[in-house]
Amino acid sequence: MRQTIYIREEQVKELLPLSEAIEAVENAFRDKAEGHAIMPPKLIVPLPNGDFRAMPAYLPKQKVAGVKVVNSHPNNRERGLPTVMAILVMIEPETGFPLAVIEATYLTALRTAAAGALATRTLARPNSQKLAILGAGTQGRFQLLSHKLALPNLEQVSIWSLDEDLAWRVKRDLEPQLGIAIEVCPNPQSTVQDADVIVTTTPSRKPVVQNDWVSDGVHFTCIGADAPGKQELDPAILRRARIFLDDMAQGMESGEVNVPLNQGLLKPEDIAGELGEVLIGKKEGRTSDDEITVFSSTGLAIQDIACGAVILRKLGVL
Repeated sequence: MRQTIYIREEQVKELLPLSEAIEAVENAFRDKAEGHAIMPPKLIVPLPNGDFRAMPAYLPKQKVAGVKVVNSHPNNRERGLPTVMAILVMIEPETGFPLAVIEATYLTALRTAAAGALATRTLARPNSQKLAILGAGTQGRFQLLSHKLALPNLEQVSIWSLDEDLAWRVKRDLEPQLGIAIEVCPNPQSTVQDADVIVTTTPSRKPVVQNDWVSDGVHFTCIGADAPGKQELDPAILRRARIFLDDMAQGMESGEVNVPLNQGLLKPEDIAGELGEVLIGKKEGRTSDDEITVFSSTGLAIQDIACGAVILRKLGVL
């Protein structure tokens, strides 16, 4: 009789390198843009100190389906727990048989970082040298690692966090590994000064980056605004920018643009399209070196199951 396998976090770390996660996420975005994905909107359930989300998807070309259950509890660090924790169930499309249950906390961090790096590689100026990261939690770390792969000319990193100790830990842990100078900054303004690429990873509900701090030509990869009411950028930045979402419906409801859309400061037609449409050549990405580009990531279930599929193929399950 067939049995569902259980895959622990340690196996995920061994079987899913960051470079392969980026490739898997790119393939998933391409499939979606070509109409080869079924992905209902994520269901967000409010909880006393956060929320949890149910995220199903099916990628027919890859012959894989699944559903992830993931939480977001910003104060968990005080309890010794990660802010985000997840379980991914991989399902055989032909029968509905649950092929595997995967501990997906690390996978979630990895696939989010992969999408961020993919967006930067696609939309930022190719010669970008300075990276600014706002937020030094798990995603701040992973975005730094993934952007080292996305930016071949990267020479300098600046980082800021409300918890300054977290930023210093990132410097201590990753500066020797990456061989790049990491500057810990005292505030967001000094962090983003002269940056070519700005990555935002905070849970903020009010703008962290102001319009008058931002020069022409900057690319933003926005990770933190992944639920209604969250925002990290001054809406005036968005009005100057060419904006791309991971998913139009989900991104307008819960991504970086959700607050300015609800306030009437942006209109749906101000959004250029989805990242996947740029990847397949359906939409034009950056149009000039002076243009500001923005990618808003809300996190898609297709990213999770595409990464889960990499693991299952290596184990001979798919």
